[in-house]
Amino acid sequence: MSTAPGREKIVARDLSLVYSNAATQASHTVLEHFDLSVREGEFLSLLGPSGCGKSTFLNALAGLVAPASGEIRVNGEAVSAARRKLGFVFQGYALFPWRTVRRNVEAGLEIRGVKRAQRRSEAERFLRLVGLSDFADHYPHQLSGGMRQRVAIARALAYGPEILLMDEPFGALDAQTRESLQQELLGIWEHSAKTVVFVTHSIDEAIFLSDRVAVLGRGPGRVKEIVTIDLPRPRDAALRHSPEFVALRQRAWESLRTELDTARGRAAQTGVEHV
Repeated sequence: MSTAPGREKIVARDLSLVYSNAATQASHTVLEHFDLSVREGEFLSLLGPSGCGKSTFLNALAGLVAPASGEIRVNGEAVSAARRKLGFVFQGYALFPWRTVRRNVEAGLEIRGVKRAQRRSEAERFLRLVGLSDFADHYPHQLSGGMRQRVAIARALAYGPEILLMDEPFGALDAQTRESLQQELLGIWEHSAKTVVFVTHSIDEAIFLSDRVAVLGRGPGRVKEIVTIDLPRPRDAALRHSPEFVALRQRAWESLRTELDTARGRAAQTGVEHV
């Protein structure tokens, strides 16, 4: 069954973001004329070549960096006023090594001043959701990479955000674990009805997870194309081999290949190798 995302939850309009180096007085425009809207309850992925500004947009949406111009609004509010509605999951887990799994999940609630008994109850609820109840008293170093990422997801969800921002959360994992966690994430998303903005370099991952995929052009970053993923839900591994999935993969690849070819052409002209 397909999801039915609602009204616009996130709106970015004519966004520009510039990084400046005070020592060299040089500047680099990362995003320019960036427009994007995300609907309530939608799973939207950002897909694009390295350096196109995917993570930078996520950081701007989280209020971690300020745009040079333009605006981002959540439920009509400026990002600065909406930050408590946002949860962030990073690629590098960002867990506290001195805290148990349970205490890691409680961290955001503790910052919000939630009482101890309620923190524990909420932490245990979300650990059940990600299948880690039996590891509540373990420490991060005692867990596999996939388990650590599940702890990070549980912590973000326990905070109670309306929107979950995920910056290549499975990028460091092996292929088998990555596909397993993709399936688990879909189950969690369908259960929680959160709005998700997901950054990835993987075309297959973006298509498998998303309602829509925003393909970004090479820097300065902008939204080049929105690909609607009209595939049935719930989704399983067999879907990856369907003709519909393959056609969507090809469409996204053609859009990305144009950007990569352009980048290689520029590199050849300047004598710089593109990686």
